[in-house]
This record gives sequence, C-alpha cells and structure tokens, in this order.
Amino acid sequence: MNGKRRTMLRLAWHLARPYWSSEERAIAWALLVAVIALNVGNVYISVRINRWYNQFYNALQEYDAHAFLYQLGIFCVLAAASIAMSVYSVYLQQMLQIRWRRWLTGHYLDRWLGDRRYYRLQLDSTVTDNPDQRIADDLRLFVSYVASLALGLMTAAISVVSFMVILVGLSGPAAIPLGSFTLYIPAYLAWAALIYAGFGTWLTMKIGHPLVPLNFAQQRFEADFRYSLVRLRENAESVALYGGEPPERQVFDGRFANVFANFWRIMLRQKKLNWFTSSYSQVAAIFPVLVVAPRYFAKQIALGGLMQVIDAFGNVQSSLSFIVNSYTDIATWVAVTERLTGFEQRMAEIEAALGAPQPIRLRREGAGVELNNLDLDLPDGTPLVRGVSLRVEPGGSLLITGPSGCGKSTLLRAAAGIWPYGRGEVRLGLGRVFFMPQRPYFPLGTLKQALAYPRVETDADDSRLAEALERVGLGELVSSLGEDQNWPLRLSLGEQQRVAFARVLLSEPDIIFLDEASSALGEDDEARLYRLLRGRHPDAAIVSVGHRASLRALHDRVLDLTRFHAGALVAE
Repeated sequence: MNGKRRTMLRLAWHLARPYWSSEERAIAWALLVAVIALNVGNVYISVRINRWYNQFYNALQEYDAHAFLYQLGIFCVLAAASIAMSVYSVYLQQMLQIRWRRWLTGHYLDRWLGDRRYYRLQLDSTVTDNPDQRIADDLRLFVSYVASLALGLMTAAISVVSFMVILVGLSGPAAIPLGSFTLYIPAYLAWAALIYAGFGTWLTMKIGHPLVPLNFAQQRFEADFRYSLVRLRENAESVALYGGEPPERQVFDGRFANVFANFWRIMLRQKKLNWFTSSYSQVAAIFPVLVVAPRYFAKQIALGGLMQVIDAFGNVQSSLSFIVNSYTDIATWVAVTERLTGFEQRMAEIEAALGAPQPIRLRREGAGVELNNLDLDLPDGTPLVRGVSLRVEPGGSLLITGPSGCGKSTLLRAAAGIWPYGRGEVRLGLGRVFFMPQRPYFPLGTLKQALAYPRVETDADDSRLAEALERVGLGELVSSLGEDQNWPLRLSLGEQQRVAFARVLLSEPDIIFLDEASSALGEDDEARLYRLLRGRHPDAAIVSVGHRASLRALHDRVLDLTRFHAGALVAE
C-alpha cells in the first residue's frame, strides 16, 4: 500500500512539475508561498484562540466582568485577522489554480494538436478514451484537488504539531491501576488523540479504497455518455432524415446504464464510508470531554483549561483526520491522476513512434507528388493495398478510381502524410498542401472564418471572399459573411463542397488532394469548379479520388486502384 501511495505521488509530481519549472514559475511560487504563509498565519491564530479559551472561560467561572469584556475585545481582533487571512488565502489559491490550469491546458493542447497526435489517438481510441474530457475536466479536477489537498495536508501537519504541544502541556499523566502496579502514561491526552485519529484514518482507507477504481470508471462512463449526445447533435440532420431516434435512444440508454450501474456501486460504497465517518465525527465531539473529565472533576484543571483541552484535542483530531474527511476527494484525485497519466503515456508513445524511423517515409522536397512502392494496412494490421507507385508533376492531375473499400481515401491520407500504417515512400513537393474531404469541415465561428480556414487570420479582404463565393455559385451568401451560425446545418452538402472550393481558390496551394470533394454536385457544376480550380492554380499538382466517369475527362491520368487492392492480389 505504501509503495502504491509513493507511486501515485510520483505520478502526480510528474504531471505537476512542468508548470513549476515553466516560464510562469516565479509568480507560481510567489502565490504558493503567499498561500502557505496565510495558512500558517491562520494556524497561529487558532493557537492564540485556544489560549484565549482558557482566559475567557476562567473569567466566566470567576464572574470577572472586566476580564470578560477585555477577552471579548481580544477575540474580535483575532477573529478579524482570521477572516482576512482566510479570505485572501482562498482568493490567492484560486488565482494559483486558474493560472496553473491555463498553463496546463495550453501545454496539453499543444501536445495533442502537435504532429497531428489527435489523429493518431483517433485511429486507436481503445487505448485512450475521450481525450477532450481529459483536457477539459480532468485537468480542472487535478489542479483543484492537488492545490486543496496539498495545502490542506500541510495545514493539518502544522496544526497537529502546534496543538500537540498544547495537549502535552495540559494533559498530565494518566494513572491506570493494574493490580498491585499502577501504569503511568505521560501526556495521555496527546496519545489519545493520536490513537483515535490513527484508527479512524486506517479504517476509512480500508472502507473507502474501492472508491478509487469506481471513480475512475465513472469518469469514463460519463464521458462516453456525453460524447454520444454530442455526436447526435453534430449529426442531427442525418439522424432526422433516417428517423434514427430508436437506435440512438438505445445507444443513450446503454451508455447511461453504465453510468447508473457504476454510480449505484459508488453510492453503496459511499454509504458504508458515510456510516463510519459520520459516527466517527459524532464520537469525536464528546470523546475529548470523556478523556479529560477525570482531571476536571479531580479539580486539577479549571473550566478554562477544560475548554482549552477540548479545543486543542478537537484541532489535533481534526487535523489527524484529514484523510478521513477528505477521502472522497482523494479517491477522485487518484482516479483523475491515473487518467491523465494514461493520456501522458499515450502522448509519449506517439512522440516516440514519430521520432523513430517511419515505415512510410515522408520527404518534403522538389515539387509535385510521388509514391514509391507503397503498401498500406488497416490499424489492426490487415493488408489494404500493395505496391502502389505514382508521380504527379506540377500542373498535372491524377484521378484515383476503384470500388468502395479498396483503399482510395486511405491512399490519399498516406499521400498527405497522415496515415501511419504501412511501408514505402511518399515524397511531397515543397509548398502548401491543401486537402479537400468529401464533407468539408466548418470551424466554430462566422462564414468568413470558415472561408479562411485553416488560416487563423480573418482580416482577408471581403471583396476577395465575395468574389470567391460568386465564382462557386454562392453569391447569395455574401451578405452573411459576418454571421456566426451552425453552417453545416444551414448549408446542404453540395453548398458545403462549394465553400470548400472557394476556400482553395482563396489559398495558394502547390498540391491539392480532393477526396470525393464534388460528389454532391451535378456533373456540369463539378466540371466548372474543376476548371475554375485549374485556371486559378495552373501549376498545382492535383490528385483526386472519385467514382464518376465524368471526372476522367477532367484529369490527365487515371489510376484504377483495384489491381493494387490486397484482396484482389490474394485472389490472383
């Protein structure tokens, strides 16, 4: 168990260390020191209030009104200082958390987006599920729990030391008669607090340990359920046209059933833990009174001393019971840390794979596109195509045809440099590569931003954008350039493909890949847009995938991929 805790702390430090050595380290450490100082100050105020208990209640016991009023004044000063430090401790801790989360989010986004690692993750999503949730939710929880738990643990440790000194000074020895022998236990109140809290912590961990894997699973089930809902929203039109509500509901019910069943297991385990922690807390309220009562009734301490002992015992017990009171948060933190560690490990594996010699060698040199003896496989290793070689010079065009499933789109992905499974060589010319999929991607934002995509700048001349829309037959959208809408829902697939052609007209590509990019257009419109594309970019190398016979006349050469398909080669 100790080894596992040490491992978990090492994993948490591995996740946290980059921020504390980053360019923000100066302000991060300054905020941390300030928060620690305020927490230590609060502990000091608690110690001063503990001493105040003795004097205040002694004044009550002695009916000393002047001392009573004086002690009330002291309490007001101590309380004001405690309130101020508590407020700013929380404020600065929150400032540290949001800055830390901002940096970590940027760090993870850079790693996820860099070298198209998000695409590699998508190809094998069984290893790392829901990376979006890990960045959006798990990072937030990790930062929040590390900050609160670490500072809470530090404050608890300081409180234990401070109030144990008080207990040792006030408790005196306990005399336990054992026949003719009497056993004296020095500072027995301090030992009683240690034993009580230690037993409670051990039993809490024993009861609550199963919450760790249950919380881990709950995070995944919640993310899976949320993803299925988002997926329906993104494909609302297709589902509505199919009338696919029953199977979609079946998917929702199935995924929520996992959420429900796992949460039910969490409830049962949490109930057992709550039975113990609630009983433990209730007993803790009276336990110090029972322990110190013999000394009080023996008139060895006054009422003020009794109240001081009870307060000191409560502080020691509460501090030592930090794990008891925070176990649910600790279990969630462990689950979040394990999920982020899995994400980190997968990112590291992808980085190592990208750094190693690639089975499909990609070279950027010269001009045009060239494939040499290219073999492609599916992610599970199933052969797809074998021995493809081709060359497209600048200003040339090639149409790749073949039946569905023979690997046409995968060949285009490999030629674009994003498909990692296979062997061979891909040479792409220097310059910009533009890929046009069958269903164009529309980023969140305005139509102007969609036309500029994948460039992030949106200060393009509106007259150029309007001209591009006019040329592709979407002149009616010119007035909507600044509108922020759900454009994939508003535009038909044919209109979306026209926007994609406008997009490439506005760019300056040297290589253009088109994957069924005009499948939703009529043949006349298709021919017009292809000629428009060639007229605007006469020196670009164009590689297309398509089924229509009419596309053959729009390209210099045609490659039928059927004879390269692995299944056809086996049949031969």
